[in-house]
Formats: sequence, structure tokens, C-alpha cells
Amino acid sequence: MHKIEGHIHLVRELAGAKGQGRLSPLGNGYAIWDDGEIIKLIPDGWGDDNFLAEKYLQIMDEEGIERAVILQGTLNGYQNYYTYQVVKRYPDRFIGAFSVDPFTDRAMAIVHRYVSDLGFRAIKFEISQGGGLHGFHRPFRLDIDNRVAQIFHYLADYPGFVVTVDYGSSDQTSYQPEAIVNLARRYPELDFVVCHLSFPNFQRPNELTNVLSQFAPFTNINVDISAIQDILGEGRTDFPYKKSQWAVRLAKEQLGAKRIIWGSDAPWSATFNDYHQLATWLEHTDIFTPAELADVMANNAARIYFKPVNVAAACQANDPVLKQFAAQHPGQL
Repeated sequence: MHKIEGHIHLVRELAGAKGQGRLSPLGNGYAIWDDGEIIKLIPDGWGDDNFLAEKYLQIMDEEGIERAVILQGTLNGYQNYYTYQVVKRYPDRFIGAFSVDPFTDRAMAIVHRYVSDLGFRAIKFEISQGGGLHGFHRPFRLDIDNRVAQIFHYLADYPGFVVTVDYGSSDQTSYQPEAIVNLARRYPELDFVVCHLSFPNFQRPNELTNVLSQFAPFTNINVDISAIQDILGEGRTDFPYKKSQWAVRLAKEQLGAKRIIWGSDAPWSATFNDYHQLATWLEHTDIFTPAELADVMANNAARIYFKPVNVAAACQANDPVLKQFAAQHPGQL
């Protein structure tokens, strides 16, 4: 079966920052937040203080994963430039999204550089209160905030651009599915991907039904199903994940199989469930027909993230800053 990992994080250097302060590596895959919480971020054998492309390529080959989408998050710290380097080094295996804090003074300069110079055709907004921008900014809306609007006005010039959003769970100030609906209506030529199936809550099933019914009329809104095992409290012994099956069945009913993207959210999610389980669990269910499963496991991510024009932009990009630096400082890089 063809597989494309639709939600992976590669970590050149651990540099997490969110509402808990900064994240510092401890080794052996562990890290500590400034408020004292210790987390196991990287599975055993994947890296002590980082999770590099070369290690993940080995895992991809073991699991039969052909390509992968590299996303950003404040949990690991933005790995924007490393993502650029990885995509340039392995253009047949990876595509990537960049992230930016829209409230920094140089936000638009960063957006221009990553889109115009470095060839990115996807952006990740990690705005969740628990793990993203709402943890250290005042509450804001993606569809009305002026600083964010500047970014969308610029992206509108790139049909097929992908906007991936993690807005957290419904108990967080960042939760805003209605903003995605408004943006999808306003920018019909952009593709939107809502991470983690909008954080399903097994105890509140109508909540997910309501969100998906809002998304349903807009074919440019898609969902990825990464980390829903963690979110629903399912671990290794729960395979193939009864609660996760409930959430995905509902997504299929509301959106159809062509708007669902498989992903894992590794490396962190692979500390709760084995990556092999995350890569194969849907094959052990009867949710999808073989053709639908092929869409969810690979075809949808290929259609949305790996558009030929987007891949070409990434392949053709060459960093003018690095080129100028190399010319002025020969032998330094």
C-alpha cells in the first residue's frame, strides 16, 4: 500500500517555547520545560536531543512510507530552515510547511522569504493554547486579526497554497473552527487542513459532529487524523483504537474519504503508541474500502501537499542569502 505521512516533525535542534517557557533537552529523548515538567519527546532509538531526516528515512523505509509532510510546532521549536534543507536534500521524499509568529515585527519579511525565496507552498499555524501561540499571546482570531490578514492577503497570490492549522481543543481560547470556515469561503483557491481532526472528545460526540458539519460544504477544508490516539487517551494496548475509529467514521460520514489525511504527529505521538501501530491501524479496521484507504493513506496528501507546482517551487528554490554569504566567505560553509 502506498503511504504518505501527512504530519511529521523533524527536529534539528530542540528549541521548544510555549506557555510553559522554554524546552531544554535532557538526553535520551527527554526534555524539561521551564515550569519543571519533564516530557519524553523522542522515542528510544530515534535520537537523544534531535530527530533528523536521516533517521526518519530509515523508519520510512521500514514502514513502506514513500513521502512525508514536515510540519512545524512550538513544542519542538520552529525548524523552518532545517525543513528547507531537508526538502532540498531529499526532494523526492519530503515537502514542508514553515511557521511564523504573526505578532513579531518582521513577520511579513519572514513570510516573503520562505515563500518567495525558499519555495514553500504550505504554512502551519500552531495557535493552540496548550502548545502554541495562544499560550503566550492574547487571544486572536485567524479570520479577523489584522496581522494574520496581512499573511493571507499575500498567500492569496499563490493558488494551491496549503494552510495547516492546529487550534487545540474546545476548552482552549484558541479553538476556532468557525474561523476556518470563514477563511475557506474567503480564499477558495487555498487549501486548508485542520490538524488532529479538530481534537475529538469521545464524551462530547455532538461537538465533533457540529464542527464537521460546518466544514462539509467547503471542499477546500480537509482534516488530518494525526495524534487522535493521544487526544482520546488510547495507548498501545488499545490498538486498533476503538475511540479513534469512532472519530474517523464520523469524519468519513461528514466529509468523505477524500478529505481525510493520515498522519502520526511523531516523534512525540510515537512515545505513546508504537510508530508501526500508528502507520498501520487503519488497515485493521473496516472504516474504508480499499480505494478509500488508498486515498486516506497517500492520495489525499499527494493531491493537497505535493501539488506539482508546489513541488516544483521547492525544487527550484535556492537561498539567495546563503549564496551571497558563500560568495563573500568562501570555504566557510
